[in-house]
Amino acid sequence: MTDYRQLPTDNLSLPSMYKSIIRPIFFLFNPERIHHFVFSYIKFIFCIPGISSLFRAIFLVRNPKLEVNVLGLTFPNPVGLAAGFDKDAKLFDELGALGFGFVEIGTVTPLAQPGNEKPRMFRLKKDSALINRMGFNNEGALAAAERLKKRKTNVVIGGNIGKNKITPNENAADDYEKCFDALYPVVDYFVVNVSSPNTPNLRALQEKAPLTELLLRLKKLNASKPKQRPILLKIAPDLTDGQLDDIIDIIKSTGIDGVVATNTTISRENLRTNNSELETIGAGGLSGKPLTKRATEVIRYLSEKSGKAFPIMGVGGIHSPEDAIEKLNAGACLVQLYTGFIYEGPAIAKKINKAILAGKI
Repeated sequence: MTDYRQLPTDNLSLPSMYKSIIRPIFFLFNPERIHHFVFSYIKFIFCIPGISSLFRAIFLVRNPKLEVNVLGLTFPNPVGLAAGFDKDAKLFDELGALGFGFVEIGTVTPLAQPGNEKPRMFRLKKDSALINRMGFNNEGALAAAERLKKRKTNVVIGGNIGKNKITPNENAADDYEKCFDALYPVVDYFVVNVSSPNTPNLRALQEKAPLTELLLRLKKLNASKPKQRPILLKIAPDLTDGQLDDIIDIIKSTGIDGVVATNTTISRENLRTNNSELETIGAGGLSGKPLTKRATEVIRYLSEKSGKAFPIMGVGGIHSPEDAIEKLNAGACLVQLYTGFIYEGPAIAKKINKAILAGKI
């Protein structure tokens, strides 16, 4: 197994330019508003002939040594973009040109829903973190599927699926099945999201009995398809060791394919942001650097306690090659970014891939 520790990082001018010029401008504006502006801008410039090739030349690291063969899929590199960034599958081809080996869309629900009231996303600049309570705002699984049918590249696509807010937990499996059916023809793998803190009672589905029932239903539905898609479970970082033991048992008993560890946390421990600001912001899931250590602990626990019985996608607080490498050493086979992408800029995937590659030569 490759030792990913203490590898050299890439000296690029792009990160410094992003942090000193572009990011300060972006951070003058409401986080959700600037997110939509950047989406529109990227979509616009990629309409210019040759721009996609230019971005790939700048950001994409091509080398067979970076390929990861797992879940019956070949990932061109192990660095992916986590769910939540491209919720409605509007920018997956363009994001692939920024060096990501895979893009996870969603979370999508069967019916379109507006999500929680605004404002619902907040920056904690002192902590290089975000708090969000988006609430699965999306245009619905069928709308996302229609866009994915127009995929222009071979970027690996994951489909992150959830339930509608109005759907009671006892009927949650119906929602997940509807999303699975809608996305099945157009995604390469599925992620079952029962760990967002922003949909009322959703995390109750992580309990052993309802989660086992949900995953068994999806396994049965998957088995009825012409070709089975890998199914992974996304879990919260706030689970106890006992609950993580239950997750290991559930993965083994249901036979699903792996775990995404972890989602955002409800914890507010050891933050630099003052308490009055946190109280003003209120509820929501915390992501970014404060999650780095806990996400790695969960990955290591699952990997070691299960005897490396299933693949793990590591996500949470990855802001540097060292952060990604730490998760790979802890037992992850793939990593995902979201908040680190926002704080560190578009060269982050390239930096991580070049560091990994340097360790394999």
